[in-house]
Amino acid sequence: MSITKPKWFVREIRSTEDGKVVRRLLDSLELNTVCREANCPNRNLCYNDGTATFLIMGKHCTRGCRFCNIEHGEPEPLDPTEPKRLAEAAAGMTLEHVVITSVTRDDLADGGAGHFAETVESVRRALPSASIEVLIPDLGGSAEALEVVLRSAPDIMNHNIETVEELYPAVRLGADYGRSLGVLERSSKSGFITKSGMMLGLGEDYGQIERAFEDLADAGINILTLGQYLAPTKNHFPVKRYLPPEEFDSIAVMARKYGIEEVVAGPLVRSSFRAKEAFGKVLEIKRLTNV
Repeated sequence: MSITKPKWFVREIRSTEDGKVVRRLLDSLELNTVCREANCPNRNLCYNDGTATFLIMGKHCTRGCRFCNIEHGEPEPLDPTEPKRLAEAAAGMTLEHVVITSVTRDDLADGGAGHFAETVESVRRALPSASIEVLIPDLGGSAEALEVVLRSAPDIMNHNIETVEELYPAVRLGADYGRSLGVLERSSKSGFITKSGMMLGLGEDYGQIERAFEDLADAGINILTLGQYLAPTKNHFPVKRYLPPEEFDSIAVMARKYGIEEVVAGPLVRSSFRAKEAFGKVLEIKRLTNV
């Protein structure tokens, strides 16, 4: 049985000419964005601000996570022109902070690490002043594949654990909690600003949330995003509870208690929400503490 979406999810965002320009540019270059493919509730706001989170390596994911709106299916061959086209779009949008994510590609020997690296390098050439954030899959837990991405030198290494460990078998098919923490820990130990994200409202309890925060802090993350889970369709994992905004505030305080430097929390927060702002805050903390 579904539960009614509360009033704090009601948001009127009118399309603007800036948003239309972004859509036309993405369509003309045949690029995918997670904004559209994952049905993000902030997509019009981001488009109107002239920003987008790019989705590389096709529209089909090799996993079938029960929370995700991206299609599961046979993936397309990698397009060698995609990195250059994405860089062209980022330059055309004059982005200051570029977020690059992907579908999971377990069919590729390196999980797509080489394609990620080439995309980062293409954006760096086209927009040398922009900061670049990559939101990567777990790459099958391969340290060698992760090193390929790290060598491309993104400014932020992001990998979402998505939910608490206890819910992985029901929600994250094909994923492994320890493997995801390993991606974050190796990135952090390599000196990168490291980020992760979680959805709330899947049935987790406070004890499980707190243990996840402790694990993330031990892995060395700098930035954490916390948002409300929304079931894309009735066939996806059901929402168990809607958390009010003030509860997100108190949970964010809990996360900061473990030393996570920047926590962005709220019902409509998603992984790339206020990404540039969060990156700037962490850079300032590191400057002040000489880390």
